[in-house]
Amino acid sequence: MAVSANRLELLQIAEAVAREKSIDKTIVLQAMADAIQKAARSRYGQETNIRADINPQTGEMKLQRLMEVVETVEEPARQISLEEARGRNPDAQIGDFIAEQLPPMDFGRIAAQSAKQVIVQKVREAERDRQYEEFKDRIGEIVNGTVKRVEYGNVIVDLGRGEGIIRRDELIPRETFKYGDRVRAYIYDVRREPRGPQIFLSRTHPQFMAKLFTMEVPEIYDGIIEIKSVARDPGSRAKIAVVSHDSSIDPVGACVGMRGSRVQAVVAELQGEKIDIIPWNENPATFIVNALQPAEVSKVVLDEDAERIEVVVPNDQLSLAIGRRGQNVRLASQITGWDIDILTEEEESQRRQKEFTERSKLFMEALDVDEMVGQVLASEGFTSIEEVAYVEPSEISSIDGFDEDIAAEIQTRAREFLERQEAELDERRRQLGVQDELREIPGMTTAMLVALGEDGVKTIEDFAGYSADDLIGWKERKDGETKVIEGVLSKFDVSRAEAEQMIVFARVKAGWISEEEAGAADEGEEGSYDEADAAVAAASDE
Repeated sequence: MAVSANRLELLQIAEAVAREKSIDKTIVLQAMADAIQKAARSRYGQETNIRADINPQTGEMKLQRLMEVVETVEEPARQISLEEARGRNPDAQIGDFIAEQLPPMDFGRIAAQSAKQVIVQKVREAERDRQYEEFKDRIGEIVNGTVKRVEYGNVIVDLGRGEGIIRRDELIPRETFKYGDRVRAYIYDVRREPRGPQIFLSRTHPQFMAKLFTMEVPEIYDGIIEIKSVARDPGSRAKIAVVSHDSSIDPVGACVGMRGSRVQAVVAELQGEKIDIIPWNENPATFIVNALQPAEVSKVVLDEDAERIEVVVPNDQLSLAIGRRGQNVRLASQITGWDIDILTEEEESQRRQKEFTERSKLFMEALDVDEMVGQVLASEGFTSIEEVAYVEPSEISSIDGFDEDIAAEIQTRAREFLERQEAELDERRRQLGVQDELREIPGMTTAMLVALGEDGVKTIEDFAGYSADDLIGWKERKDGETKVIEGVLSKFDVSRAEAEQMIVFARVKAGWISEEEAGAADEGEEGSYDEADAAVAAASDE
């Protein structure tokens, strides 16, 4: 069968569009068929069920009207009775469709324009689907492209089979691009949006620098050296922590390269950004000391619960440790994940002296002793009246100048002070209206009851409405810094597990949850604490 010029031209157009847009030719032919169907409905009536088919080998086009076989005809344009259908096809059954061939039609100007819009829309959707499927699994890769245009500071990049965007805030400061420039960037997100998939690129992302090192240092690519963390102040300075899984290979030396060739290649791509390559260490103190290079560190004090560290440096090293506009300590904090407080040796000495003076004064006033005794207790490491009251008497009597009688007298005074303090707190608790039943909560002290009363909590039901975060506080990490939000009981030594047990006890006591649910919470069964919270929400709704 010979193919007419029109049919051959149709196939050629479909192949050309498919090749240009990098999509399947079948999708283009289907779009053409949909367009023809739409044009045919405008001629035969929108209520008519029309199907158009294009043969992908010959280009032959068939136009058919489909009629559904029904018992009673209600829509003559779309339905046909069983009796009439069997006149055309003896095997016709209810629910079948009878195809009626339609004659070839000439498209009018409006119909042709409508058909064109359908084809363009379908091809564009197919192109978007292809682009999304191709790039959605490439997040985390570095791509090369050509600058297509610059719009309001955002750079549109031609990636060959797609188009990406580097937003203004993802460009290195003072970096400019113009049409036709070659650009290298990191894919950090691919999303479907109404106008098609958006490929978001970045040159400031910390992983962009990590990927550049992976390309320049074969040992990183092979997994012998691992990049543990990266922190960047784009265009100015960066820190990268590396560790070697082969003791014979120096991770810092490998990343620097012969005469700095490897690191210089990365620096050149990042517009001269200075890079500190730091040996990673599993010991947080050692890692933080390394991260603060080139500053020298005298001493570190870790607070693991708050993920905070105090670093003491010589007086002449303070400005170097902090860096210009706090850059060095900020990057060190980001790369280690710890909040870092920088103190000079002089400042630390002054603070220790102040703490010593405060403790001495506390012991003098609470125990009614002279300054020398208060200072001796403070210098021996005692930090609170409770500690003095309840340690073994021998720990006090063994202090130079003290004997058993003095130790007994000091402890007696300490306990009397605590009793007076307890009575004052209990009176304050009553004034606040905090009920006695709250004392039944495990681990609850009178001082805690006063703190709860000052927060407006008076009954078991009030306490049961708390969450663990409300009691002990929580931390929020933003812009590389950890912000601590205080809870009602933050100043007391209460762990998260203890806070949750206290809340569960109160909820059982208040009748919000059952003993079984409380037992499940104690055993750590997943979802049990969520169920308790759901009960709280339900009680609140009521």
